[in-house]
Amino acid sequence: MIVAAARVVTPTQVLAPGWVHVEGDRIADVGAGAPARPADVDLPDATLVPGFVDVHVHGGGGASFDAGTPDDAAAATRAHLAHGTTTMVASLVTATPERLLASVSGLAAAAEDGVVAGIHLEGPWLSPTRAGAHDPELPRDPDPALLEALVEAGRGHVRMVTLAPELPGGLDAVRRLTAAGVVAAIGHTEATYDEARAALDAGARVGTHLFNAMRPLHHREPGPIAALLETPDAYVELIADGVHVHPAALRLAAEVKPGRIALVTDAMAAAAAADGDYRLGRMTVTVRDGVARLAEGGAIAGSTLTLAAAVRYAVQVAGLPLVDAVRAATSTPAALLGLDRVGSIATGHRADLVVLDDHLDVQRVLHRGRWVT
Repeated sequence: MIVAAARVVTPTQVLAPGWVHVEGDRIADVGAGAPARPADVDLPDATLVPGFVDVHVHGGGGASFDAGTPDDAAAATRAHLAHGTTTMVASLVTATPERLLASVSGLAAAAEDGVVAGIHLEGPWLSPTRAGAHDPELPRDPDPALLEALVEAGRGHVRMVTLAPELPGGLDAVRRLTAAGVVAAIGHTEATYDEARAALDAGARVGTHLFNAMRPLHHREPGPIAALLETPDAYVELIADGVHVHPAALRLAAEVKPGRIALVTDAMAAAAAADGDYRLGRMTVTVRDGVARLAEGGAIAGSTLTLAAAVRYAVQVAGLPLVDAVRAATSTPAALLGLDRVGSIATGHRADLVVLDDHLDVQRVLHRGRWVT
């Protein structure tokens, strides 16, 4: 099948016009101009981008990954797939060790079935003062036994762990994760600049939802934000929904770290679903006008975002170039976690394509070489 479009967005440029040749579930070739033979699908007014890659998402469509069941994992991925997210890493909020072990084991099975691309543990090793929407009674100091048990329960599918490196045992946990091939991320943290630098030197590579749930930037104590922004090989997540970060903050991060920002949703069960009351771990979340907050205290509780909406916001509100915004939602998060052959319109990559109209709204989605919308 050959798909031609007015614009085809690759990691480095926009082909206008362009075409993609799909064979089975892979991209066989990509080119500019007109294809050698008439296109099977001609999209003269559309923009073709890679399937979006979300490396920090807790659920959607009314379902949550915390349940750890195949049905909930499938429901959440289906909800985001309809909005163009073709690769998802299942994120878990802080829970009891027993609950986390059960959820990780269940999600490992979902990863083995290809439903999700891995598991992200957001906790339980978080700062109690920066817990955000996590149950404030459950954060704990890192301990090697639980860390190793969770990694083992994941059967090779635990891809990333967010932790507060200033906690007792935090730097040792960073080193253990890095040695095990798991990405260590700095987040939900009161770390000072020096503590964050020490974590980066120990192997941490990511800042979880930069600016949110961490010590803020200050001119005398710049904290983890400055440490992450000035470290050339560190990635930073950003939630581009108009609630979590101001457009100027998004632009600042994009300008300081070109090619190293990853748009994420941090979406909970209410994403691609109706307003109402939901659960995030043991916490009750109230969603009104698409904004999720804890019922008690009012803290922001994840989002109801899709990556398609994040890209649209980054371009139309924050003013990022289309190529940069698409890269931040596709090839950069794939590179962040070492996800193979997804996130780019390139020869040999998985045939995951999203058709956008002039308003950057999703019109069609190709997943593994088959149209799903």
